[in-house]
Amino acid sequence: MTSPFSGTPTTATGLPFVGFGTYLIANEDAPRAVAEAIAAGYRHIDTAAGYHNEAGVGEGIRRGLSACGLDRGDIFVTTKLWPGNPAWGDAPKGHDETVAAFEASLAALGLDYVDLYLIHAPSGGSERVNEWRALVELKAAGKARSIGVSNYTEAHIEEIRAAGLPMPDYNQIELHPWSQKPDLRGYMAENGIAPIAYSSLVPLSTWRTDPGQSSAKTAEMQAAGADAGSPFKAMAAKYGVTEAQVLLRWGVQMGFGVLPKSMNPARMRQNIDLFGFEIDDADMALIAGMDRGDGVAWATGDPRFMG
Repeated sequence: MTSPFSGTPTTATGLPFVGFGTYLIANEDAPRAVAEAIAAGYRHIDTAAGYHNEAGVGEGIRRGLSACGLDRGDIFVTTKLWPGNPAWGDAPKGHDETVAAFEASLAALGLDYVDLYLIHAPSGGSERVNEWRALVELKAAGKARSIGVSNYTEAHIEEIRAAGLPMPDYNQIELHPWSQKPDLRGYMAENGIAPIAYSSLVPLSTWRTDPGQSSAKTAEMQAAGADAGSPFKAMAAKYGVTEAQVLLRWGVQMGFGVLPKSMNPARMRQNIDLFGFEIDDADMALIAGMDRGDGVAWATGDPRFMG
């Protein structure tokens, strides 16, 4: 499927399959990175209030659109509400605080609307439904073209149903061969909630190895990613691509939007070059047997997932 986003291949919902993730990109680095991503062909840019880089991302969008002769409608922009987290001494946002946070994000980005607004995590506790009610209103007003959640479980989504509110359009969750979440994905499919994958590259030995980029990845997982006999290395050689391209292509073939991040323009171009090969049925079946259960992008017991 293609969409208005400059002929970019899209998911069944019209989301560009390959988006540019901006987590861990500093605000001062974001303008260059985002503009280069747009020049490389990315038509989905993903940020969040919690990344503290929305102003830089917005500047990068303006530079990228101008340099490429594109219009605002040629690009899909996602940002996210930080809902608060009482475990961190951060009071959950209510309805009015959610609307104010959205307006602050919109101002930082320098946009009139976003294509997708997400609740970043289910850490809003008793305010979760009020936060969602605010998002429903923002969508009705045309300020967010679509709305969704991130890191939500079935139980968190069922709170929305119980409140008699519209279900999310999307749930952005950690998805990769080691964390495939078949039960949650099945529930989402039954309810018309599209998945967007983050941390697609967890199985790589180079994933989050820089100082301060913590995760719950074990030493065994690190060793598996570095193993010369890694099945992803074998698949990369078989298809004549990189391991990252294999992992991202797996997400695309599963129907997920994916969000690779790189500051390297050459790697940006590699990461979006996913449509000239296809993982065969035997390798897809092999990957299906690699699921290890829960994700590792956040340390075990991270308060984002509490309640």
